[in-house]
Amino acid sequence: MSETPNRYIEPDWFSAHILNPTTKWLAERGISLLGTRILEVRGRKSGEWRYTVVNLLERAGDTYLVAPRGSTQWVRNLRAAGAGRLRLGKKRNDFRATELTDVQKLPVLQEYLRRWGWEVGQFFEGVDRNATDDQLLEIAPGFPVFRIEIER
Repeated sequence: MSETPNRYIEPDWFSAHILNPTTKWLAERGISLLGTRILEVRGRKSGEWRYTVVNLLERAGDTYLVAPRGSTQWVRNLRAAGAGRLRLGKKRNDFRATELTDVQKLPVLQEYLRRWGWEVGQFFEGVDRNATDDQLLEIAPGFPVFRIEIER
């Protein structure tokens, strides 16, 4: 089950029309569901701000963004910009992002699946919170992960 770096899974109808808009609406009002934030990143071509809802993972004193759907537009934009903003209500935090190597992703993917596997497990194609390091390493290329440093 080897994944590719260009892997991308489009949101289904329920996610695109119900779940994501509802989660975004709540985040705009300062209500986070299990770590959700609005990610703001400048478009790599337009330079305009683009917005999407993400699950912000805090682990061992570091903060991460994981792309369970693969190389989405926000991933491509973040790779180009190297920075963005996280928003919850009126509070915005600027950050710098560093993409992790496949080996560095292993503990982050494990924790991400532990916390949000019930929500995003369908995108991991049979790999779950109990996956071995070898299983995670096999799929890691298809799941971009960024360590973010919030600017104070």
